[in-house]
Formats: sequence, structure tokens, C-alpha cells
Amino acid sequence: MCLAIPGQILEIVDAANRLAKVDVAGVRRNVNIGLLDSDGDGVGPGDWVLIHVGFAISQVDEEEARATRNLLERMGADYEQELEELKASVIE
Repeated sequence: MCLAIPGQILEIVDAANRLAKVDVAGVRRNVNIGLLDSDGDGVGPGDWVLIHVGFAISQVDEEEARATRNLLERMGADYEQELEELKASVIE
């Protein structure tokens, strides 16, 4: 199962390639944030995003991010598997 999981952007690590380091439930990984540039503003440190297969696909507010994470945590094994896959992934 592939889930869109919430994470908070910590820093932009490669502006030219639109890569940012995010924190997802304590797991820190680089993701591509380029899909969120279409409105001209993009996202940056402190912003919350939904992440799917290494891409930030939507910006959300902190309340929505926390509610989504709570819901995902109740899914149990599927959410844990998604976090394990995130831990194993690398985008440089």
C-alpha cells in the first residue's frame, strides 16, 4: 500500500533541483518539492506537506498534518510499513 504521509520541511537542501529535507514522524529524508511550485510561491522550511513516493504532492496546515498522522497511526501495520520504506529510501 502506498500512502501520502505528512511531513514538515526542515530545510531546502538543493534549490536548483527542488529538494528539501523533511521530518516524517522522526524520519528525515530528502523529497522533491517541485510539484508545489506551480502557484509561484512554493513551500519552505516550517511548511507541512503530504509526501508520496518521494514527492511533496500537497501543502497542508499543521492541524491537518497532525490529524492525518493520527489517522494513519491507527492503521497500524500499513503505516509502519510505509515508514520503514521511507527510512530505506534515498533521494540525493
